[in-house]
Amino acid sequence: MVLRGLRANLRFASALVVIAFVVCHLANHALALVSLDAAMAGHAVLMDPWEGRVGTALLLTAGLTHYGNALWSIYLRRSLRMSAVEAWQLGLGLSIPVLMLVHVSGTRLGAEVLGIRPGYPSVLLVQWVLSPWKGAVQAVLILVVWGHACVGLHLRMSGKRWYPALRSWLQAVAVMIPTVAASGWIAAGSHVARAAADPDWVRAVLAEARFGPTTAAEVTRLMLLGIALHAGLIGLPFAARQTRRWTRSGRPLLTHSSGRMLRMMPGATILETLRDHGILHASVCGGRARCTTCRVRIMAGSETLPPPGPAEAEALARIQAPAGVRLACQLRPVADVAILPLLPADARAADGNLHGGMDGRERQVVVVFVDLRGSTTLGEAKLPYDVMFILHRFFQQMTAALLATGGHYSNFTGDGLMALYGLDGDDPAGAVADALAGAREMTARMERLNHDLALELTTPLRMGIGIHFGEAIVGSMGPPGSKIVSAIGDTVNITARLEGLTKDHGCLLVLSRAAADAAGLVLPDAALHQEAVKGRTEPVWFYALDRVPG
Repeated sequence: MVLRGLRANLRFASALVVIAFVVCHLANHALALVSLDAAMAGHAVLMDPWEGRVGTALLLTAGLTHYGNALWSIYLRRSLRMSAVEAWQLGLGLSIPVLMLVHVSGTRLGAEVLGIRPGYPSVLLVQWVLSPWKGAVQAVLILVVWGHACVGLHLRMSGKRWYPALRSWLQAVAVMIPTVAASGWIAAGSHVARAAADPDWVRAVLAEARFGPTTAAEVTRLMLLGIALHAGLIGLPFAARQTRRWTRSGRPLLTHSSGRMLRMMPGATILETLRDHGILHASVCGGRARCTTCRVRIMAGSETLPPPGPAEAEALARIQAPAGVRLACQLRPVADVAILPLLPADARAADGNLHGGMDGRERQVVVVFVDLRGSTTLGEAKLPYDVMFILHRFFQQMTAALLATGGHYSNFTGDGLMALYGLDGDDPAGAVADALAGAREMTARMERLNHDLALELTTPLRMGIGIHFGEAIVGSMGPPGSKIVSAIGDTVNITARLEGLTKDHGCLLVLSRAAADAAGLVLPDAALHQEAVKGRTEPVWFYALDRVPG
C-alpha cells in the first residue's frame, strides 16, 4: 500500500516537472510570433536553465521516472481492458518516445552523442525545408504531449470538489497554450523557409550547427536505435504479464450482483477483473481512488479483505462511506468475495461526491415538506415570468435555509420542496433539532422575502411546513445521469400529509409526535391532534403549531 502511494506521488511529481519543461518550450515557440530573434533571445531565459547540468539532471530523472512508472503500471495491470480515456492516456504516453526521438536525435541527443550544435534556425530549417516530414512529426508531438498531460491532469483532478467550477477555464487555457505555440512555430518556420531561398544562408546555418549529409545519416541511425530500444522496453512488461499468467494459480472467485462468477488473477483489483470479463463498471478517474464512482458494497467475504490503503481510506472518508463499502479500483481480494455496484456504469465524476451510504438503505431520517401557499392565485394574478421570478426567490431562500442548518435539499414539488435531515449521523434528537432550526430559518427568510417583494405582492407570501421522523429508504434515485439523493416510504407519505394539514388547521407547522418525542420536546396538549392517513390503519398524532418551537 505504501509503495503504491509512493509510486503515485512520484508519477505526479515527475509529470509536473515534465509539464513545466513543455510549457517553457511552448512559450519559447510562442515568442516567434514577435520575431525569430525574440524566440532566440527567449531561449536563453526559458530553455537554457533546462540545458544546464541541474536542469538536465532534473528533467532526465523526471522523464525516466515517469517512463519507468508507465512500463511498471502495464506489468501491474491484471487486465488490459480499460476505459476509452485510460486507453488514450496510455496510447499517447507510449507514442511520445517515438515522436520525441525524431526530434531529439537531431537536437539535444545528437549534440551529446554526435557533437552537433543545433540552434533554433537550424532546427527550423530541417523541419520546414530539408525534411518537412520531421516538421509534421513535431506538430503531432506537440499535440500528443500536451494531450497526454491534459488527460493525466484531468484524471488526477476529477475527484476534487473545486475542479468542476474551474474546468471550463482550465480547458480554455489548455487549448490556448498549444494554439499560440503552434502559431509561433509556424510563423518562425515561414520566416526560415523564405530565408532558405538564399543558398549561402542555408550553408552558413548548417555549418554553424555542424550538420551535413554524413551527420544526417548518423542522426537517422541514432533515431532508429532509440525507437528499437523503446519497442523492446515496451515488450518487457507484456512478456512479464504473460509469464505471470502462466505460472500463477489459486485464483479467488468474484461473484457479481448480476449473478456472474468470475475467476480473478491473483493481485488483481475488482475493477480490473470486471473489465477483463467485459462487465461495464464506473471509474471516472481511471482507477486512482479519486472519484469514488467505482464504489461497491461487499455482500460476502468481507472478513478476508485487506484493509483500505491511505488513498482508499481518504476517498471513503470523504464520502462518509459506511462499513462494507469499498473502492473496486483499489480492493485486491485474496479470497472469494461477492459485490454489489453502487453507481451505474455511466456515472459521472459529480456522482462520486454523493454520500457513500446513499445506495438504497432503510434508515431513520427526518423528512421536511415545505409548500408555498396561494401559488394558484398568484399564477392567476401575474404573468408567468413574474410567477417564475417569485418562485425562484422562494426556492433560493428555502435552500439557503437548508444549507445553513445542515439539511439536504431532496427535490421540489411544484410550489414546494422536500428536504432530509440526519443523513450524516445517527442522532435522532439532533436531526429533529436541526430540522426545527431549518424551519425557523425558513420562516425568518420568508419574512425578509415578503419585505423585499412588498411592491410585487398584493398579499404576503405564506407557507406550510410538515416535519416527521421515522424509517425510510434513503438513496440515490432517478434516471442515469440525473440521480438525486432522496427518500421513499411510509415516513415520506406521512410527512406530505402532515404538511397538507397545515391548511386544515390554519397553522405554520405540523410536527409529528414521533419527531417531538425523538427530540424530547414538551409541547402543549392543546396543540396535539390525530388524523387518519390514507393507506394506514392507525391514525397519526401530531402538533399543529403557529410558530416553530425551540
